[in-house]
Amino acid sequence: MTTRRHLLTLSAQASVLAALSWVAVPSHAQTAWPSKPVRIVVPFAPGGTTDILARAIAPELSRAFGQTFFVENKAGAGGNLGADIVAKSPGDGYTLLMGTVGTHGINRALYSKLPFDPIKDFLPITVVAGVPNVMVMNADTAKARNINSVTDFIAYAKANPAKLNMASSGNGTSIHLAGELFKSMSGTYMVHFPYRGSNPALLDMLGGSMDVMFDNLPSSIPHIKSGRLKALAVTSSQRSLAMPELPTVEEAGGPALKGYEASSWFGLLAPAGTPVDVVNRIQQEVAKSLNTPAIKEKLLAQGAIPGGNSPEEFTKFIDAEHKKWAQVVKASGAKVD
Repeated sequence: MTTRRHLLTLSAQASVLAALSWVAVPSHAQTAWPSKPVRIVVPFAPGGTTDILARAIAPELSRAFGQTFFVENKAGAGGNLGADIVAKSPGDGYTLLMGTVGTHGINRALYSKLPFDPIKDFLPITVVAGVPNVMVMNADTAKARNINSVTDFIAYAKANPAKLNMASSGNGTSIHLAGELFKSMSGTYMVHFPYRGSNPALLDMLGGSMDVMFDNLPSSIPHIKSGRLKALAVTSSQRSLAMPELPTVEEAGGPALKGYEASSWFGLLAPAGTPVDVVNRIQQEVAKSLNTPAIKEKLLAQGAIPGGNSPEEFTKFIDAEHKKWAQVVKASGAKVD
């Protein structure tokens, strides 16, 4: 009997140890992240600033973690389509979003209904870069209509209402809202044409079917330097280090545009439920790469200001952006159903 009891006790102990070792497996598996490629969803078409920044940091993260980080473009609905895909993805660290001021600052106030909650459905990781927008025109159009400044533009637009076409990267993007704010404050009207990203809009700008755009500076700089786009002003409160000769809209637009400011930012976010240690590891590597001379100089030359803040700081920043842009949307009268 004693022997039988002893055997039963040993059997029970073995079962407990087996159960404990099985429970420990998920914890061990978590520490192995990443064990497969990680996708960074860009909610706009290739070639725009969101895409440029994602493709700048993807190889840095690939080198840091020894796994491929690849960019996947999912354009549509002012960035909401791609953001929704990430919001509904598993929180396992293998899907990230290159979010923007549009997806996580503007759209909740601009759209009557969103398929995701920009606060509850995401974990902010870090700001990758902040950039001013730039008010640009097709160079031939500007020359033909004798527009050389913001005041020239306002005068022409008021004398020729609805005869200027305004391109944007999509409804609700900072590019769209920067134009709506300009229209509201200057008392002008341009016909808005939303595209599925900055690059398709720029192609039509360069082709001459679009007249004006409030584009992110990094994607417009090459065309400004080539002379195909005429830059009138930057939309930030201060001049850009990349093009210090350009005035701000506030400086160039006179009293009606006093206080005008509409800059953009881009940052990495993960679906809610992503392990905090994974979020922190990504933030640390992004901050490290943004601080290297090569990446920093590349971004600054394109007019972008490198980020790298902590998840906690990014969370507070997004909250402040929601409040700020809700006021801007209300003042501009812009709305998308």
